[in-house]
Amino acid sequence: MYRSRLKERLSERVLSYLSSINEDESIFYYDIIGSEAHVIMLYEQGLLNKDDLKAILDALEYAKHNGLQGIDMSEYEDIHEAIEAFVVKRAGMIHGGKMHTARSRNDQVTLDLRMKVRDDIISIAKALLSLVDSLLVRAREHKDTVMPMYTHMQQAQIGTLAHYFTAYASMLIRDYERLESCYARVNQSPLGATAVGGTSLNIDRVRVASLLAFDSVIDNSIDATSSRDFLLEYLFVLSSIMLNLSRMAEDFIIWSSSEFSYIELPDELASTSSIMPQKKNPCPLELIRARASSMLGLLFACMGIVKSLPSGYSRDMQESKRLAIDAYKLVYDSLDIMRSVVDGLKANVGNMLRVSEHSYALALDVAEGLVKQGIPFRFAHKIVGMLVAYASKNNKTMKDLNREEISTIVNELAKDYSIDSIDSLINMLVTLKDISPMESIMLRRSLGSPNPLEQERMIKVIEEKKATYYTRISKMQERLEGALSSLGKTVTDIIHS
Repeated sequence: MYRSRLKERLSERVLSYLSSINEDESIFYYDIIGSEAHVIMLYEQGLLNKDDLKAILDALEYAKHNGLQGIDMSEYEDIHEAIEAFVVKRAGMIHGGKMHTARSRNDQVTLDLRMKVRDDIISIAKALLSLVDSLLVRAREHKDTVMPMYTHMQQAQIGTLAHYFTAYASMLIRDYERLESCYARVNQSPLGATAVGGTSLNIDRVRVASLLAFDSVIDNSIDATSSRDFLLEYLFVLSSIMLNLSRMAEDFIIWSSSEFSYIELPDELASTSSIMPQKKNPCPLELIRARASSMLGLLFACMGIVKSLPSGYSRDMQESKRLAIDAYKLVYDSLDIMRSVVDGLKANVGNMLRVSEHSYALALDVAEGLVKQGIPFRFAHKIVGMLVAYASKNNKTMKDLNREEISTIVNELAKDYSIDSIDSLINMLVTLKDISPMESIMLRRSLGSPNPLEQERMIKVIEEKKATYYTRISKMQERLEGALSSLGKTVTDIIHS
């Protein structure tokens, strides 16, 4: 189709290397509707007559519903060339040869990619909010499910399973916000920029943008065809989502191990071993963890493609299309699997409570109890640390320490510090050491703590955000569907007029 200057056919080996036909299936629909909007605008601007318009639209609609019959896809570099060849073949050169007026593959391909990415953003955003919904359901179930919280993979403080679920939900809500922000920069039309420098023909870029439900046009023609920052931003947000899913997966993998046994995956979400009959492996979670790395690879690959390109379009950008296609499937599928995990996991409530009761993670609560009685925090930190050291050395919990042991430690500390009332301090410690995990949680009232009242507040806040965001993303989808439905009706009316 495009070899006007070049006399020789492209060699089969080079054509195979250049071709993006295999990836282009995902943008076939977008190329069709983009072409329909383009020719309607050309007709309205007097650049096509009614017969031209009807013949082209008839061919495009046939292709949309029946495929490119009679076209050998292996002969073409990409779907854009193949569709144009089909239109010319079906409508004739007199009509079909006018379809590409005032348009280049350069603005055409980025138009298709932007339309695909904006649809993919909506799908991923809905999957993301669906996972948030599952997390909130499980959080409500486990506001009183006590478990250790960790720093450096060491037991740090006592919390609840709900606290983890709301933490994950908060992370994913921010990912949604990034997606929505990214959508605004994706939803800008490049069509009409042509190859790099616009056209002398009287086109209306704003009209095409309106027909295709874009919010605006990209002003500068160089920027319109040669920039892929919208794609980099999209891939970054998807990378952020996968990083969060990977961390969730890592927690669940650890918690489902025999050493922890905090949770158990349902059988339908686990694999087994070819040799070890006892195995129940969290393979879907392991693959989420691995595919987070694959997602980072797609992001870095796109960065590598654009980092040294000169201004204007370069064929290197063709590779970014495949990256976007692969990224969408990877992230969407991972969100779907993680929701199944969250919905189906069983919490071993009793085991988490037993671990919490024997944990030194209650030490801070003891220290803060001393602070409430007027003891300087740093001194409280010191004495409770000594109690923990002694208990650990003697294979005891803090609760197991008796008055005599506490007295010995306090008196040892008194040699280095001026203590007004040793007996009073001992009495405080004897009382405070018996604090239970649930008492620990109930005593914490700071904003964002695991206290059940705070959990309920946070669940409500996230729930409200989720509902608002779901309404917004649904309206975005309705606007797109409405505009494209209107475009389809206009096309049908023209063909049958």
